[in-house]
This record gives sequence, structure tokens and C-alpha cells, in this order.
Amino acid sequence: MIIEEYTIGQLAKLAHCKVQTIRYYEQKGLLDEPVRTLGGQRRYYEAALGRLKFIRHGREMGFSLDDIRELLQLSALEGHDCKQVDAIASAHLARVESRLKRLQSLKGELTRMIDSCQHGEVGDCRIIEVLQDHNHCGHEHGEIEKI
Repeated sequence: MIIEEYTIGQLAKLAHCKVQTIRYYEQKGLLDEPVRTLGGQRRYYEAALGRLKFIRHGREMGFSLDDIRELLQLSALEGHDCKQVDAIASAHLARVESRLKRLQSLKGELTRMIDSCQHGEVGDCRIIEVLQDHNHCGHEHGEIEKI
């Protein structure tokens, strides 16, 4: 059986990411330090590619690095109850739902600002007025922060 090995550039290409992303995940402890050649080049194997794809997909779905770290640890416990995995995914879903609510509020506020614009001079612009004075907003302060 031939074992495939990849350079960091090949691994990045296969995982559709940048070399810097791989180094970052190594620094964060999500990817194991690779084997190095005598010349110091990193060498990766299929397990690293699978792990990297897992991390990338988790990030695309918005999971935090801490969540992904915990999910990776749990994924190694075959036969183990998946309650913890469910809890992590449920907590993430709650954060997504909260963010969607804040985005809907932001959309409403932006729509109100634009609809109330008279397209006149900047000195009379409703959008500028609302941005300068929060009292003119139609949402609660902090409701749409950190979107």
C-alpha cells in the first residue's frame, strides 16, 4: 500500500485554502505538527488532509475554533454518546438565530434610513442624521452590534 504524502502547498491546494491557513491551524493546535524532511520541509498525510477538511467545513459553517477543537476531540471517541456534539451544534444554532435576528433589525433600520432620505443636500440627509444621533434610530441601542 502506497501512502500519499503532500507538501504544504499540495495540501493547501487539495483543501482549497492558503498555506498560511494551514500554518495558523497548526499554531492553534488544530492540526498536528507535520513530519519534516531532512531539509525541513513539512510532509502531510491523508489524516491531515481529512482533519483540515473537517476544520475548513466547520469554519465555513461558522463554528468557532474552540468548538471545532472540541468536535475534533469528540470525533475521535467512536462509540461514545454524541450528546456533547449535539450540545455544541445546538449552541451554535442559537448564536446563528440570534445573529439573524440582529441582521433583520439592521435591515429594518437601514431600510427606514434610506426610505426617509429626501435625496437633497448632505446637511439635511436623514442617513447622516441617524448615524450622528442614535436617538433617531428605530432600534434599541446594542441590538444590532457585533453582527
